[in-house]
Amino acid sequence: MAESTRHVYDESKIKTLSSLEHIRLRTGMYIGRIGDGSHYDDGCYILLKEVIDNAIDEFIMGAGREVQISIQDRTVTVRDFGRGIPLGKVVDCVSQINTGAKYNDDVFQFSVGLNGVGTKAVNALSKEFMVRSHREGQFVEAWFKQGKLKKELKGKTSEPDGTLIRFEPDPEIFKNTEFRPEHVERRLRHYSYLNSGLRLIYNGKVFQSRNGLLDLVMEDLRADGSEPIYPPLHYAEKTLEFCFTHSNSRYGETFYSFVNGQYTSDGGTHLSAFREGLLKAVNEYAREKFEGDDVRESMVGAVAIRLKDPVFESQTKNKLGNTEIRTELVNRVREELLHFFNRNKEIAEKIIAKVQDTRQLRKELQEVKKLARERAKAITIRIPQLKDCKVHYDKAKGKGRGSMIFITEGQSAAGSIVSCRDVNTQAIFVLKGKPLNVWDLKRDIVYKNDEMYNLMRSLDIEDTIENLRYEKVILATDADVDGLHIRNLMITYFFRFFDQLVHDGHLYVLETPLFRVRTRQETLYCYSEAERDEAAKRFGKGCEITRFKGLGEISPDEFKQFIGKDMRLSQVEYAPKVEAAGILGFYMGKNTPERKDYIMENLVVPVEE
Repeated sequence: MAESTRHVYDESKIKTLSSLEHIRLRTGMYIGRIGDGSHYDDGCYILLKEVIDNAIDEFIMGAGREVQISIQDRTVTVRDFGRGIPLGKVVDCVSQINTGAKYNDDVFQFSVGLNGVGTKAVNALSKEFMVRSHREGQFVEAWFKQGKLKKELKGKTSEPDGTLIRFEPDPEIFKNTEFRPEHVERRLRHYSYLNSGLRLIYNGKVFQSRNGLLDLVMEDLRADGSEPIYPPLHYAEKTLEFCFTHSNSRYGETFYSFVNGQYTSDGGTHLSAFREGLLKAVNEYAREKFEGDDVRESMVGAVAIRLKDPVFESQTKNKLGNTEIRTELVNRVREELLHFFNRNKEIAEKIIAKVQDTRQLRKELQEVKKLARERAKAITIRIPQLKDCKVHYDKAKGKGRGSMIFITEGQSAAGSIVSCRDVNTQAIFVLKGKPLNVWDLKRDIVYKNDEMYNLMRSLDIEDTIENLRYEKVILATDADVDGLHIRNLMITYFFRFFDQLVHDGHLYVLETPLFRVRTRQETLYCYSEAERDEAAKRFGKGCEITRFKGLGEISPDEFKQFIGKDMRLSQVEYAPKVEAAGILGFYMGKNTPERKDYIMENLVVPVEE
């Protein structure tokens, strides 16, 4: 083989990137997902968080009780009233990696941003970035473009001490990104709950909490109209705060966890230690051997800790990894709860009674499970609605990537997929009709309803999501009103009973074309009316336009390309229960009159031309 055709690997191929270039080239390493602003963890909110974190650190250190935030279009302005960045270090602190006071424990004991990267990443990823520090009657101001310094100003000022930062996410990286007020407000509410007395003003709206995590727990309960069985138990001191109660109308457990003011959406050592301490305290007080699931069922709670050296399992700090704190934290939670139980015996007895009820319900559910399994064995060893594939997903062994199961309705739709699927990696589960709406039902319905039970068995997710047999669970329904209804019912089923499957990114919706536009020479498949109009315009008057009403109308030869390498899938994005419960409760709950009024008020009737 000639030298010129080989992949030459020598000194010329070794590339050293500056920190600025590295942040822009490997953005995901610093802020996680980029996104478009539709998800709470999208990059634009991480940029906002990194800037606000610095203001929060000032508040924690006793400097500045107010933070002003303004977002107009894509331009963000954050003004705090802390001590201000030392004037001689303003440029370095927002542009030089590993520069900052947060490496000095005497200055920032419990800082959120311990990586020395936060504000520098915001600067590097901004179209324009401005920082101004006011300190003792003097100010320094610096302007940057894509992380590169453009000008610097110095002078006297009459403004109070503090720091102002203004930035706009760079559209080269954050394409079509917009800040959504609901995600910004949720983040600011978290900040207020974790920093009692801090006043946050966002576009004129004030966020302030007097009761810390107690306010968070009560807000969560109010979100879906739940009532606490007993007043939330609230403990707070400098490095540990927790709060929890039980609800009669909740399924599963809802816990929020925080480290140094950072919301750890995936939990970590602090959350598992809190759960263990809680279980030990309840068992010791009750002189019982309850299981953790029995104690935490229907519980709404939050735990926040402050650490000098937090170790997170990712740059975006979603999960705490410090294992050395576990034993001490378990014992602290246990001791504080035992003190509380002994001082508040009436509340303690309500907790014990709730846990005993849960244990009894679990025993009854075990009987229902046993009967369901016996009934299933009596019918057939195989699941009649499942047309399986040969390759199965095994998360632990890293096998079966690319395997998928299509959940579809009716034999005609299933027939189209069956005849053109890849039998190695594509399985099919056929729904017999519209599935049951399970939003207001309890877990035993999964065992009492044959279809729900068979689907759970097909996916093998009864006990844990770790056994999931297919990497992708794909809802393949018709693109009409009934198809959309079935899709919503299935999303409700997974959110209600198997939300970890959604959280881990396994649930998808298959996008199939609505129209076929063709001439004798060329065929185009269109997924929207806009695409159809564009195709019709391109082909001219002689083209034929077909509207696909159902999957069964698409011939197998055509359908093959829609589930092949060019398959269009939309991932169902996870939302925490506090957000999802309100939406699903309104659209899938038993509030039919309220929903009917909403539809009638918002109904859009097309006007004929």
